Amino acid sequence: MSVMASEKTAFGLSFLFCLLACVPGCALIHNDTPSHAQIAPEQIRLADDIHLARDGWPDAQWWTRYGDPQLNALVERALSGSPSIAMAKARVAQARSQTELLDAGSNLQVTAMGVLNREKASANGFLGPYALNMPLLGITGPWYTEGTVGLFGDLKIDIWGTHRSAVKSAIGAQNARLAEVAEVELTLSSGVAQLYYSMQTGYQMLDLLQQAKSVLDYAVQAHQGKAAQGLEARVPWHGARGQLLAVERQIAATQGQLRETREAIRALVGAGPDDLLELTPAPLPNIGVGVPATLSYELLARRPDLQAMRWYVQGSLDQVDAARAAFYPSFDIKAFYALDAIHLDSLFKRSSQQINLLPGLYLPIFDGGRLNANLHNARSASDMLIEQYNQSVLDAVRDVAVSGSRVQSLEEERKLQVEKVEAARFAQASADALHQRGLGSRLAAMESRLPVISEQTALLLVDGQRLHQEIALTKALGGGYQQESAKVSAGGGRQEASR
Repeated sequence: MSVMASEKTAFGLSFLFCLLACVPGCALIHNDTPSHAQIAPEQIRLADDIHLARDGWPDAQWWTRYGDPQLNALVERALSGSPSIAMAKARVAQARSQTELLDAGSNLQVTAMGVLNREKASANGFLGPYALNMPLLGITGPWYTEGTVGLFGDLKIDIWGTHRSAVKSAIGAQNARLAEVAEVELTLSSGVAQLYYSMQTGYQMLDLLQQAKSVLDYAVQAHQGKAAQGLEARVPWHGARGQLLAVERQIAATQGQLRETREAIRALVGAGPDDLLELTPAPLPNIGVGVPATLSYELLARRPDLQAMRWYVQGSLDQVDAARAAFYPSFDIKAFYALDAIHLDSLFKRSSQQINLLPGLYLPIFDGGRLNANLHNARSASDMLIEQYNQSVLDAVRDVAVSGSRVQSLEEERKLQVEKVEAARFAQASADALHQRGLGSRLAAMESRLPVISEQTALLLVDGQRLHQEIALTKALGGGYQQESAKVSAGGGRQEASR
């Protein structure tokens, strides 16, 4: 036992000595630079003077907070039937297959084989004696039928982490694809919501225009009657008629915008000519969207586009590690166990066993130029992705800051516009009171409604813009995205973490 142990110890020491002796003979790394710096989390902040109505961040299905069944149905339809999402999910499946391929390639590979070879031996070749017919020697040439059945195994020993880095890089690309699916979903849902509320704003605008048209119809008829009786000049009649024509033009334009918006919604949800849901007028919601007074990295990390960029950067750094590990020796072990015989009746006898054990050592001694170029290429690609990620972070902060500032400004505009509506209503109430007491004409009472309708129209436009910017702010905050990633288990396999 002690002799065998000493032999194993000597073999291990010899193997370690050979390994240490081979490392200096490998290709040398030239001009490898450090990675570019990523933006530090403490630099990702909003200006302190942006204060919104509510704290918190969007929910996972953020559009449901508006409480509109029509909007919910449109968004769900868009998310379930969009070709863009189908394409993004196909890219995820492709990335998953690449990860599984690399992961499987780093494990033990075993192949079963069976070969049947019918051969005529050459009398002038290396197997010349087998071309003869010598039954006493067991040679029955010149035709032979050789059979081989066995197992072939190959194991690559990943000492420097070359394969592990490649698998981690593939997992990073897969995680980035998952985040891109969420980004497509966010873009679709926010686009559908903005178009839907543009349509609802158009419905309410059309209603206000119809009210103004009714008032102006009465005014035109009243002025026309007075002019026909010689009670006043025709100038007021022409003025009222001009206002009426302007309102009718606005009605036609609004109806055209509603048709265009409807077709845009149809394209987003993938509906056919007669397949879009019947959209009925609904009031605009009055829900404020807010962010914390200070925007931290944890909140920005909810953005799926930033998550995708972060995973691409991580995958590129793993590619750099793999390129650097290629400078060191690589090892593998090949083994072959088979039964081989040139007479099939002897194939399954013990004497037909064949065993091959082939340890392999590969040294990249004269491959330094290619390896350094590959490392430089991987490093340059990684640095570009890091800078792209940094720019994406700055753009994300800008998007949130701009959207938040616009929401805040529109909130203040709305307060002022509400006061203007109330002032116009007070003037209308005074005109109505005078008419009811016989101190004013019905025409004056009717025309007093026009300023109210005008101010209500301005308020409606502010509400529509405010809702549009709230949705834009929700998108800038990443919607309700939460990271979904693929991980490597302790045994080297792949498993997924749910949202």
